[in-house]
Amino acid sequence: MTHPHRTSDPGVRARFLLAAAAWTVLVAAVLVAVPLAFAGRLPDPVASHWGPSGQPDRSMPSAALTLFALVWAVIAGTGLAGLARARGEIRRETRAWYAAGLGWIGGFLIGIQAVTVAANLGRDDWTQAASLNWEIAVVVGVAFALGALGRLAGRLGPDDAPPERERPGPLIDLDPRKRPVWVSTATAPWAVALGVVAFAVALSFAAAALWGLAPAGWATALPLALVGVIGLAVSSVSVRIASEGLTMAFGPLRWPSRTVRLERVERAWVDWRSPVQVGGWGIRGLPGRATVMIRGGECLVVRYTSGGQLAISVDDAETGAALLNTLAARKAA
Repeated sequence: MTHPHRTSDPGVRARFLLAAAAWTVLVAAVLVAVPLAFAGRLPDPVASHWGPSGQPDRSMPSAALTLFALVWAVIAGTGLAGLARARGEIRRETRAWYAAGLGWIGGFLIGIQAVTVAANLGRDDWTQAASLNWEIAVVVGVAFALGALGRLAGRLGPDDAPPERERPGPLIDLDPRKRPVWVSTATAPWAVALGVVAFAVALSFAAAALWGLAPAGWATALPLALVGVIGLAVSSVSVRIASEGLTMAFGPLRWPSRTVRLERVERAWVDWRSPVQVGGWGIRGLPGRATVMIRGGECLVVRYTSGGQLAISVDDAETGAALLNTLAARKAA
């Protein structure tokens, strides 16, 4: 098994986390300092929303401008804590997308706060705030530019994944007179809860619509029902390894399912991965290089004879890898 703390260059991880923390603190400081610096020149409340005509149509207390910093602290701090706690290497692609997200969100929040302060600056009442039109497009453009720069910065340094060829696939002794079968599952309680709650709320809106209490209830019920279906579909994964190959099934109904025939298997091994490393939960990546991430921890990794890979977070992955390697070798012989 790949050791959960193994990295090819520990300095890359430390430098990346330090740079991400520095950017987080810098953006938070700007989001707090700007409204405080101009507090005496802003009306209370301040204009907070502009309609299609570019004129202000909604307001909020001026003190709420500092909430931008709270939103940023929650988003960036949660992601940074997840990276810091994740065991194992921080892959280059993970660093790139995380840095891109930090750049985009930080730039967008600073930009929105800046144009809001500028439009209200020196006004006696929020209704007198300056109109906003092209300024929002500039904010979005700058945010995308910072996101692109963040992605480039995140790709600096080597990819910390250890070479695949160094990972031997485990084997297991089999009785040739028996047909071995290995079955294992992994469940994400949060996904189960999400699916159940979404279905319950969708049912409530649907019932209200049927009884005429909320005529527009269907517009809410249908999207929530879809969220419930998706939540339950990715709430668990079941893996079965037998003489025909590896079969993977999703959700409580074990549908949809997919089978990888033994002749397609080059070898299998165990790796330690976290949602932060692969970009989140669910099915991550593209066909031929995908990870089914239900929960962080040990994953069964299968390499195809075509060169592609499939990783599945599942319990007792080492036994599954050993059996799959042995069956594939027997099939090839």
